[in-house]
Amino acid sequence: MRGRDLQPPSLSLDVDAVVVGTGAGGSVALRELARAGLDAVAFEEGAHLTWRDFDQREDHMLGQLYQDAGARATEDMAIRVLQGRGVGGSTVHNTNLCKRPADAILELWAREYGVEGAGPGALRPSFEAIERDLSVSEIDPSMRNANNDLLRAGCDALGWRGGPLKHNRVGCAESGFCELGCSYDAKQNALKVVLPQAVEAGARVYADVQVVSIVHDGHRAGGIRGVILGEDGAPRGNVEVRARVVVLAASAVGSAALARRSGLPDPHSRLGRGLRMHPGAIVAARFEREIAGWRGIPQSYECTELLSHEPGSAKRVWIVPAFAHPIGAAATIPGFGAAHMAAMRSYKNLAVLTAMVHDETSGEIALGPDDRPVIRYAMLESDRRQLALGLVACARLLFAAGAQHVTIPAVPPIHLSSAGELDALDLSVLRPHSVPLTAVHPMGTMAMGEDPRISVVRSTGEHHQLRGLFVADGSLFPTSLGGPPQIGIYGFALHLSPRMVDRARGG
Repeated sequence: MRGRDLQPPSLSLDVDAVVVGTGAGGSVALRELARAGLDAVAFEEGAHLTWRDFDQREDHMLGQLYQDAGARATEDMAIRVLQGRGVGGSTVHNTNLCKRPADAILELWAREYGVEGAGPGALRPSFEAIERDLSVSEIDPSMRNANNDLLRAGCDALGWRGGPLKHNRVGCAESGFCELGCSYDAKQNALKVVLPQAVEAGARVYADVQVVSIVHDGHRAGGIRGVILGEDGAPRGNVEVRARVVVLAASAVGSAALARRSGLPDPHSRLGRGLRMHPGAIVAARFEREIAGWRGIPQSYECTELLSHEPGSAKRVWIVPAFAHPIGAAATIPGFGAAHMAAMRSYKNLAVLTAMVHDETSGEIALGPDDRPVIRYAMLESDRRQLALGLVACARLLFAAGAQHVTIPAVPPIHLSSAGELDALDLSVLRPHSVPLTAVHPMGTMAMGEDPRISVVRSTGEHHQLRGLFVADGSLFPTSLGGPPQIGIYGFALHLSPRMVDRARGG
């Protein structure tokens, strides 16, 4: 239901459970609560859009599908942070990458962070169930576009480790507009699959409602308060919900900000801390032949030659193809005037790779004077070196695949004509503010574990000090995953849902 359509514009409910956020984690938590016969309701700050609303226009969809219209960034403006806003969350605009958290990561959490009952064996049934629900399958090589196949060719030429990726798409038209919402309704995501299942089981979903605080007495969660937003984003009325269970699933940024705004108990100063960003940067290359990288399925191949999940490893970079539609490309490609025009005229011949750092930097979500989230993240020198390693590796892969010219869009831009020039590069210039960085996988901020001195919630997902408050999004993760988090988020929400159900029943 669209909150903006409520007449009168107010809502007061008594329910068993309330879920804040309708992305990967929130949708699964809501579904499982409803399937258990509980009265469950979910609230989403953004609008409820469907495939009929996705018009493939950057100027239209960025403002509707992304937080801050795609302009969210870290406090120092070094990293652009792309997060979803709308029913279905980031599953609406993501590129459908489906990759389970590595066994080494889950084992690390058990060994170093005190996470219990969440090892590879314990999580496997949840991951398998989610992959069935979302029709996850490996992208067939015949559906691999030229931009992705160049990464395969580069890996083959260099003898580097790489392989195909899995996606949750059925009936894909291979249009390439995934990040603007799927106009063909091919994404098997929270919006299309999980939330309808929740509603069928009796759950209610309200869009256009911003939850502003969690109601609690310092020991037990008792519900939420929020405001209904009009089409112009202005508050139109109030929402008050009383519930035995509150589930936070508003992202590693949104959940932590809401928790801080609500004055949750935080005796060990862990709330909002431990933020990982999985930051990345791109390298572009011009080829003699047409690549048309905007066309076809994005990100269907990966290079893991430089990716280890061991802490402190000298190889912590994940490489996948990337591409941008004209507005995004024009804003990223360096240059002005005639030089920029010449670069854009080569748009159809461009291929792009991105290097994402499996980061060890620990950031923080704070609150600004207006109570909006402030993302603080100062990249460690060790992570900066990984960024440089990854960008050089991207350039090497592109040359190995036959690129004529490679550009690292630093300030000033680094233009290369051969792989031999890479050995002479001054890598110290490849750092935040010099290189445009983007993060699409914020994690941490309300980490799980049994020791309240280093975690915010228990291994069950329930808050250490606040009975009935659960977390079911990427906030849970004690470290970066080093890969796309959606299967991890869906899977953990399913894994933790029995405890939410038990608590909502009065257990």
